[in-house]
Amino acid sequence: MLGALMMVSGVFRAAAAVADPEVAADHGNGCVIDPATPAVTIDSLRWNCTDDQHVQIYHAARAGAVPSGVKNGWVTSTTPIEPLTPPFWLGKTFDTGPDGGRLTNRVTGADIEGWPAKVYLAPSRVDGEQSWVLDYTPAITPQVYDEIREVVPGVWLGYSWWRGDRQDPVLLSFVLA
Repeated sequence: MLGALMMVSGVFRAAAAVADPEVAADHGNGCVIDPATPAVTIDSLRWNCTDDQHVQIYHAARAGAVPSGVKNGWVTSTTPIEPLTPPFWLGKTFDTGPDGGRLTNRVTGADIEGWPAKVYLAPSRVDGEQSWVLDYTPAITPQVYDEIREVVPGVWLGYSWWRGDRQDPVLLSFVLA
């Protein structure tokens, strides 16, 4: 009986163990998160991972390092907004230190800076664990709330929601690198 109890306990510990952040994780159907090859991770998040796989990857990630400098951005979710964003949203420019800071979005083909936001750590709307929040208040537009986590060094996966009472569904998911 004691042996069986120890075996079950070991199974629960193994199931609860966090994946090794140094090893590539194959989520199926070409959805590969590879810390050694950020380009593979970016392409997977953009083209191969399903919305459900994005959620699994986000849950497994930690807040990680705060982004700094110019980051390219791509919408990754299959929402009606996705085809409309490439001509208008290019990414974000972060002016941050280890505890956060500020950002501006890079918009239009002219790479104009707009929609400033504060960047800080806070509990995620997804699971209550730490995430980097991109807080656009008190901006007039957009009325969205973003949060991101670093899935591999230099690559962040994020979500946007409408601000306020309309927290569901997720407006879109995106990747920054």
